[in-house]
Order: sequence, then structure tokens, then C-alpha cells
Amino acid sequence: MNRLFGTDGVRGVANSELTPELAFKLGKAGGHVLSKSKKGPIFLIGKDTRLSGDMLEDALSAGITAVGGNVIKVGVLPTPAIAYLVRAYNADAGVVISASHNPFEYNGIKFFNGEGFKLDDDLEDDIEDIILRDIDVNSHITGDAIGRCLDADDDAEEKYAGFLKSTIDTDISGVKVVLDCANGAAYQVAEKVYRDLGAKVHVIGNRPNGMNINSRCGSTHPENLQKAVVEEGALLGMAYDGDADRLIAVDERGRVIDGDKLICICAGMMKEKGLLFEDRVTATVMSNIGFHKRMKEMGCQVDVTGVGDRYVLESMRKTGCTIGGEQSGHIIFLNHTTTGDGILSSLQLLQAVLNSGKSPAELADEIEIFPQVLKNARVKNENKNKFMLNPDVKAAIDRVEAEIEGQGRVLIRPSGTEPVARVMIEGQDVEHITGLAEDLARLITKHFG
Repeated sequence: MNRLFGTDGVRGVANSELTPELAFKLGKAGGHVLSKSKKGPIFLIGKDTRLSGDMLEDALSAGITAVGGNVIKVGVLPTPAIAYLVRAYNADAGVVISASHNPFEYNGIKFFNGEGFKLDDDLEDDIEDIILRDIDVNSHITGDAIGRCLDADDDAEEKYAGFLKSTIDTDISGVKVVLDCANGAAYQVAEKVYRDLGAKVHVIGNRPNGMNINSRCGSTHPENLQKAVVEEGALLGMAYDGDADRLIAVDERGRVIDGDKLICICAGMMKEKGLLFEDRVTATVMSNIGFHKRMKEMGCQVDVTGVGDRYVLESMRKTGCTIGGEQSGHIIFLNHTTTGDGILSSLQLLQAVLNSGKSPAELADEIEIFPQVLKNARVKNENKNKFMLNPDVKAAIDRVEAEIEGQGRVLIRPSGTEPVARVMIEGQDVEHITGLAEDLARLITKHFG
């Protein structure tokens, strides 16, 4: 069996790859590992709107209670809500059942520790080892040693909404916004927050049926949002993904504002307020060169990490950086919370726009995003990290870097899931950089395919 945990929990097609049996084992192993430091640990479980959520929730709960853990089910709530509520409920761990931006037939299970951070690698490894080695951690406890499902407060959503509202100190009364909730976990709470704050809200993607999550809506499909913003005459549009830990925005002209631009805009606000620790911002290797140019203009230092919010957060916790994220719109405001939060990010964006006195389009246009071209080079798995050792490949990369110096960049990285090396080139001339990327991909495949 392959490794279970990826960079964002365990994922797969529900009832085929991510089965109730596997969910039960994850519950048992997770309960066992966490009960080493505390008897009867409490797990807070939330989920998105997928059809398979109930099935996996019950199987996971059965596994946890079978080894003496206790469960609090809070129902459909965003991933970042669980990261927040695990502290509010004084729970020992949080679990989210969601496959984020993936289609409805997929699902996933990811754990948070009692502080609201994703579970440490060593604890994930312990859980995974138990499952992969098929170790039976069930001591077949009986009587009052068996765990139970505890009653959740009826105001779990209210607690989370209250937290979100506390992160903004700008009056947004009467401001018109459009929210696209992806028919996912934010379909109720996002609208509630904005209405409570006095905004004029038009909502789409808020009629989940278990199968339409992320379907032609949300952060990966902003087309309907773009249209709605223009038709409604809204100041901003906000698109979340299925578990609402990402944000992609739309300006008043109907143009998409991606994660790189969102970070620039919000970092500018934080810098003005004295909230940008050491004027640092954290981003991944995939962030656009235009992002880096804007950060330099703003007098900010960029810490660059590998792809994945796990690595962004890891760096931020080491440096004290207060904002970091990815092009995908997964943005972490570490001065407010412990993980990416789409609704929180949208509130910070709206606050930044209103405080600036500029329109969203004007702010977005301050960042020039260079075209990116991505091509795959087919390589054998054992060769994925060897391409820079070949003199022909290295010379070719050096030539391309010299050719586009100052106006672009080259990034080649091995895929974590496929037998390919991904060749990414940024530059101003799309046709030209496409040819350069294709030539490099062919050369790498020739030597290592």
C-alpha cells in the first residue's frame, strides 16, 4: 500500500479508495496515538456537504470511540472553523472530512491538533504506521471505558462567525458583495457573517445537494461569480472552495484576483497598520515573478517555500511572519488563525480595499502578473531528481535563464505524484516562453524518460 497521508490528509474516491473501513482504522489509530498522552481524548469532527460525509463521519467516530476516545460532531462547517473550534471546545484534536476543491465523489480526512494546527508529521507517521502494518490497537475495551459521542453546543457556527467578525475593524455597512460558496461548507456561515456586519450580500453556490460541491462554481470555477459581480454592480466578489479554506476574488470589473495579488493587497494593509512582522511575507516557489517585484517595491522580504500550505505554515511559525500563502488562494493570517481561511481572507481583502480609498481594480492593477507556461517532461521515477546532473540539461537551463533574466524565470521541479518533472517558465511573451518550455521538457525526457 502507498503512503496514506499527503500534504493535506488522506484523500481518495469515497467508498472505493477512502472506504468506511479505512475511516474506521484512521479513527482507531488516531484515537490510540492521541490517548497515549491523555485518557479519553476528545475529537471535534466537522465535514463539508459531500454525499459521502455522513458515511465517513460515522465510521471515523466508531473507530475513535472503540479505543476510548470521545467525539463531538459539529456538522457542516469550513475546515478553518474546526481549526478554531478545537480550541474553543478545549478538544484534543480536530478532524475534517473534506476533499477541498475536488469533485464530490472524492473525500478526505485530515487531523488538527489541540492548538488548531495540522497534525505534526511524527504523529501522522505513527497513525499511518499502525494502519499500514495492520496493527490491531483495539484492546476490546468494554463497559464505561468505551468512548461516546458528546453533545455539541448548538452555537458552534455562531462561535466561529463571532470569531470571524472580530478580525475586521472597518465598517462594511451597505457595501455590496457577491459570495460564491461552491455549494460547500461555507454555504451558510459566510452569508451570515457578511449580513451580520451590515453588508449587502448576493449569494450563489449556496444550494448544496451532496453532489454539486465545486461543480462549475467556487474558487476553481469563478465564471458565474464574474458575471454576477458585474450584473449586481458589486464592489467585490468572493469565491471559496468546497471546505472554504481558499479565496479567489473578483474585482468590480469582473476580473479575477488570484492568491498572489490577494497577498500583495492584504500585506500592504498590514504594513500600513504595523502588523507585518519584519515586513516579511511567505510564498511558494510557484508565486509569480510579478508578485516578487511588487513585494520588492513595497519594501518587503519574501520567504520562499515548497508547494503546499503545510510548508508555508512551517516557515511562518519559524520566522514569525504574519501572512503567507499560495496562488491558489490558500492564505494564512497567522496573527488571527492557524490555517488558511477563505472567509477570513475575504474580510481582510474587503477591509484593505475600503481602507485604501482605491477600487479593487486599481489595487489589483498595481501588481503585474507575468504569463506562466507549464509543461511536463516524462521521466522515470528514479530519475525525477537527477536532471540538473546532466550537463546538456544544465546548459540548456542556463541559456534560458540568461535569455529571460530580469523579465522572467525558470522553475523545474519533480512531481510528487506522477513520473514527470514540471517545467515552468514565466515571461512577457507567451509564445516565446511556450517554445522554451517545450524544448526543455523534450530535452529532459530524452535524457531521463
